[in-house]
Amino acid sequence: MHTHSVAMTATDHQDLTRHLLRPDGQEDICLATYSVSTGAHRTSRLITSVELPRAGEREVHGNASITGGYVLRVAAQATRRGSGVVMLHSHPGGRGWQRMSTQDADAESSYADLVQQLTGMPLVGMTLAGNESWSARVWTEGRAEWAASVRRVGRTLVTSWNDELIPSIADTTTQARTISAWGEALHRDITRLRVLVVGVGSVGLDVVQRLAATGILEIGVMDFDRIETLNRDRMIGATRRDARLRRPKVDVAARLARQASTAKTFTVTRHHDSVCSPTGLADALDYDVIFSCVDRPWPRAVLNTVAYADLIPVIDGGIAIDVFESGGMRGATRRAQTATPEMPCLACTGQVDMTEVALEMSGDLDDPEYIRRAGRDSVSGRPNVAALCAAVSGSQLEQFVSLVAHPAGLGVPSALRFSLALHHLEHLPHQTQPYCPTESQIAVGDARTDLRRDGSWQHFRRGLRGRFNEVVDYWLEAIANSGR
Repeated sequence: MHTHSVAMTATDHQDLTRHLLRPDGQEDICLATYSVSTGAHRTSRLITSVELPRAGEREVHGNASITGGYVLRVAAQATRRGSGVVMLHSHPGGRGWQRMSTQDADAESSYADLVQQLTGMPLVGMTLAGNESWSARVWTEGRAEWAASVRRVGRTLVTSWNDELIPSIADTTTQARTISAWGEALHRDITRLRVLVVGVGSVGLDVVQRLAATGILEIGVMDFDRIETLNRDRMIGATRRDARLRRPKVDVAARLARQASTAKTFTVTRHHDSVCSPTGLADALDYDVIFSCVDRPWPRAVLNTVAYADLIPVIDGGIAIDVFESGGMRGATRRAQTATPEMPCLACTGQVDMTEVALEMSGDLDDPEYIRRAGRDSVSGRPNVAALCAAVSGSQLEQFVSLVAHPAGLGVPSALRFSLALHHLEHLPHQTQPYCPTESQIAVGDARTDLRRDGSWQHFRRGLRGRFNEVVDYWLEAIANSGR
């Protein structure tokens, strides 16, 4: 099933709210432009600019109307930019997802064909309710197709849901303690978010299980790697049998997520792929929030781009353990941050080095001869400890709660760094760097910097024995879980 979604920055939401929700309580109207972000199963329209009406281009008379000249002006501007047009109006007395009145439908449909002809892209209609909830639809072939959600992205993520397409489901029995922490209404919004965990190793595996226990209805897991014996001292829940069969990490993550889930209907989607591949990136664009649990520069750079270009918040974290040459631990440092509009990107905080990205894309970071000649340490096989991985996943999950539940009305903090030896937590004072190419491409969607490549992950294939064992495991889990 292919779905539609609309996203905007928190800044654009504030600008639109100031215009559309008038002090006198009358309806108002305006236009905006959008770009397209194309996922495997979801197309998102991203608002790129708010184009308020000039004098004489709209009338407010209880309801509101616009002139054809206003539409032509914005459509011409959108065409030059390769963008589409959004028509937005308000229902000041409304609450929640708004349906169209006959007048609303007539107004939007009367301009839909003209906008399509001028821009080559469908008209998007949006309604803002008095409680700042949005609804949206896409006009194609003379009819409106409803979006599933509208996302407002910044230091917080606020989502308006179309209950008919994405039903509100919460198990108040198994999730009672969670609901008591932030309220049932917010819980129903949070659990409908589609959350992707990229990299299900030591940290990602823990994140997946805790998201499932929280009640998230749909989780994706992405990793092209397989379980090996040397992974078992960090991947809690992976078994000797998993290592013996070299089972894909996503299969182990899916199994553990099903066991941990408290949702009445739970879906876990496995992506045995890399986010650096065309198919992996397309799958990632179907999600609302992404956890970056990767340890390599290339996938981190891809996700950093997605956070801004596609308005999908990326929660990144990691750990570095420093050891003495003679043996023994000198110290360890963990960090966590959320890459999202209004916050510095991962490159500006020093977590993405494009020189390292280029080396990985060329294959040099996996070339033993290059590593030897350059006097470098291998990216793989760095020290790690299961007891410390839990702290990293905890830090990332705290970022998630700040993003979606915004305790005390606050959102995600600046980048955090914890030094183990001194037990010192720092809020790092990073700022956006001048001419940052990532943050200059907010909401560009499919026009983002293209870091995709086909790679060796495309050639992993499961053997017949492995597939048989996975089917057996799945049904055993289903039988066990049916009695929960």
